Amino acid sequence: QVQLVESGGGLVQAGGSLGLSCTGSGRTFDSTTLGWFRQAPGKEREFVTVMRWGVGDTYYADSVKGRFTISRDNAKNTVYLQMNSLKPEDTAVYYCAASVSWYNRDVYYTRPGYGMDYWGKGTLVTVSS
Repeated sequence: QVQLVESGGGLVQAGGSLGLSCTGSGRTFDSTTLGWFRQAPGKEREFVTVMRWGVGDTYYADSVKGRFTISRDNAKNTVYLQMNSLKPEDTAVYYCAASVSWYNRDVYYTRPGYGMDYWGKGTLVTVSS
């Protein structure tokens, strides 16, 4: 059984920082790709960032580039999302996800969540103005 559990969400003021963690169990960390997606109230799921383990390739959505950083600690079976300079529009439920596949950048941008095999239940991030 593969499980992903996110933590670290909460309320933060605009301009502040927040770190999210996603701890996996089972065969999660045999996955090629680990990523973060988000869904704001009333909106569709949105791609945030993905990392290709072993190669180190990463993609970031334009809206978070330069502010968010994805990283991974394999010994702890954990992937992280460090979020800096947060904006009210970053408010959303953040989901981590894993996949045995890696796709080109356009797939993640245009079909957020496509091909991700495992999902966490999400953690809410609220950024106040």
